[in-house]
Amino acid sequence: MVAAELVATTSLPDPVEALRDALAAILDGLVAAGCGPQHLLSMTWEAGEPAAFHLSRHEVELAYREVFAGFRPPIRLQPRAEPGLAIRARHSAPTPPPERLVQGYTLPQLARQYSPRLQADMKALFRQWSRDGEAFRAHHRSHDLAYGPGRFETLDLYLPQGVSRPPLWVFIHGGYWQASDKVQHAQFARGMLAAGFSVAMPNYGLAPETLLEQSTAQIVAALNFLVGEAEALGIDAGRLHLAGHSAGGHLAAKALVASDAPPIASGLLLSGLFDLEPLGHLPIGRLLGLDDLARAKRLSLPGRPCPAARLAFAVGEAESDAFKAQSTALATAWRAGPPVLCAGHHFSLLDGLNGGKLLELARSIAAA
Repeated sequence: MVAAELVATTSLPDPVEALRDALAAILDGLVAAGCGPQHLLSMTWEAGEPAAFHLSRHEVELAYREVFAGFRPPIRLQPRAEPGLAIRARHSAPTPPPERLVQGYTLPQLARQYSPRLQADMKALFRQWSRDGEAFRAHHRSHDLAYGPGRFETLDLYLPQGVSRPPLWVFIHGGYWQASDKVQHAQFARGMLAAGFSVAMPNYGLAPETLLEQSTAQIVAALNFLVGEAEALGIDAGRLHLAGHSAGGHLAAKALVASDAPPIASGLLLSGLFDLEPLGHLPIGRLLGLDDLARAKRLSLPGRPCPAARLAFAVGEAESDAFKAQSTALATAWRAGPPVLCAGHHFSLLDGLNGGKLLELARSIAAA
């Protein structure tokens, strides 16, 4: 196998920022070589303070996933004499994709349709979300609760001031089931919290280490935990509302059809992925095991949603056609009305949760 090496160095003092910079440079090199994360063979991280870059640190793992999601070759961490960080990444040569059509797209076209990261500067976006999330948490008291024994089985609960037994709005973050965190989405609780709702933001195990079936079960477990502990937590779980974005939209939809989930009063699905079969033709889908057609079908929707739930779908105006089609197809199957078009792309869409058409939609289906 022909292999090449990419090298990136940084002297930024903060380990997380240094890792983001170095990994982003490696990704740029891969793209320039016509490759992607799936072509990585191995990495060596050389650091003046190696322990600060250990992948067992939650912040370090999240920073890695921000760039390469669940694609992780063997990584060797070792000391270097100089301060800072140097990353050496070996990768294989690109291979031409097979010539076939999926849903009318060639495989390169399909990859672009299902790559929302092309719509934004992801390094800048994740940095901003991290800053905004931390700032929101600093000024809004939250309870970091464990709904299960797993490392990722935690949730943040925010309570509105001056509201007795508020209704509950649960938001599930996206990240292609492989990245991101509740902390990076805390700021998107502001609108519903100001409207008098308690807001819960659960984490869930990330793929590929955690199977999508397990992530779905974790979300249902989080909902059942909140309902079971409602009296102790001072919330009204009889008014339970669910929202999810991107992969979180898929997990929310799966919870809406789960027989072991508690009653859900409303579901708001934002730019979700519901038909997983097309992903099985792409490297990211193969990483998730979606090239197993039977499994991809089991993990897809529609199913039958909670009969009492009021449903709404929304997508960004600048979304790809495939993402828009995903929401349109499930909204039609569930007779929920057409998806609401909101300002922005796949990621900036979420800004509307703090004011504007999207917040109005969330409040209207939750208050109906």
